[in-house]
Amino acid sequence: MEGTSVATPPRVSLLNASALKCRNNFLVRRRSIPGYLFENTRRNNNAINCVLSQESEGGASVASSSSSSSVDDQGIKIRRRPTSGPPSHAVGPFEFRLQNDGNTPRNILEEIIWNKDVEITQLKEKKPLYSLKKALDTAPPVRDFVGALRSAYLRTGAPALIAEVKKASPSRGVLREDFHPVNIAQAYENGGAACLSVLTDEKYFQGSFENLAAIRRSGIKRPLLCKEFIIDAWQIYYARTKGADAILLIASVLPDADINYMSKIAKKFGLSTLVEVHNESEMDRVLRIDGIDLIGINNRNLETFEVDISNTKKLLEGKRGEIIRQKDIIVVGESGLFTPDDIAYVQEAGVKAVLVGESLVKQSDPGKGIADLYGRNISS
Repeated sequence: MEGTSVATPPRVSLLNASALKCRNNFLVRRRSIPGYLFENTRRNNNAINCVLSQESEGGASVASSSSSSSVDDQGIKIRRRPTSGPPSHAVGPFEFRLQNDGNTPRNILEEIIWNKDVEITQLKEKKPLYSLKKALDTAPPVRDFVGALRSAYLRTGAPALIAEVKKASPSRGVLREDFHPVNIAQAYENGGAACLSVLTDEKYFQGSFENLAAIRRSGIKRPLLCKEFIIDAWQIYYARTKGADAILLIASVLPDADINYMSKIAKKFGLSTLVEVHNESEMDRVLRIDGIDLIGINNRNLETFEVDISNTKKLLEGKRGEIIRQKDIIVVGESGLFTPDDIAYVQEAGVKAVLVGESLVKQSDPGKGIADLYGRNISS
């Protein structure tokens, strides 16, 4: 309106690389993190190099290094949700929508990510970022997730346990009908778990952020991993307000620049970051990112949900294993671990921690389940 000044937004800027896709040297905008503006972009041999910076309160800054390749070149298999659904067609009084490869998820992980995109968009309307920033002032202090894993490994001589509080999964359905997250967490702590993982996805895993908050409020001393499908920095803020000590980033979902940026945001809050990989390509990408000290190898193919624990050994052989040892990275074995032989197998391959949910949460006594998993008591 005439005579009314419009405040210029602060030059707080960051480019979310998942907002870009490079095709024939054209930049196609997908979606950007709210509150951030593009600062500088330049093309180099059909690749995108992004200068990323964020001004934060108190003058501190977080900078993400430039991406040396496009999203396509990084082999990201999980597509982001199209901006529009299947086109509608009217035939008389009826309307129908045609599904095709472009507007239909190709696998369960892609379906989860597409639904997560809708979910986060709705949540951000109810809980905008400025309200989460205020809530951070009263969030419980952060515990050292990586330090807890190192201490447990040295104490027991066995891979440190990240025990997962999980009610259900897309592949197995409901794992435990009498699901009481705080009771399960307490049993895990008493059974010798070094850290806990809490599923927060509601639609596919029947988890919630309230479960995470309840476990934190209960007095559990073990550091907590927020097991969420993170696609937006907003989720990191939200996880911290609920008491998370660590977050999960999935390499098959996030481009390198997003992993780099989000891990820096996590570090700003004191959170640890577990970066999950499934194959050699993803492992190579993550090993090139500075500052990563925790890598999870998921033995489950998230496209088919088939499990093969030899995947851990394959990804730790040769040069990759040498780099991991040189960087002192803790490797976490994930999925398909049910017996002491399984634990011994991945330990011999080079892991120093394991993340286990299904084989423990289904036990009537999850604490005893830990002793059965390791073949001995690891609580003392």
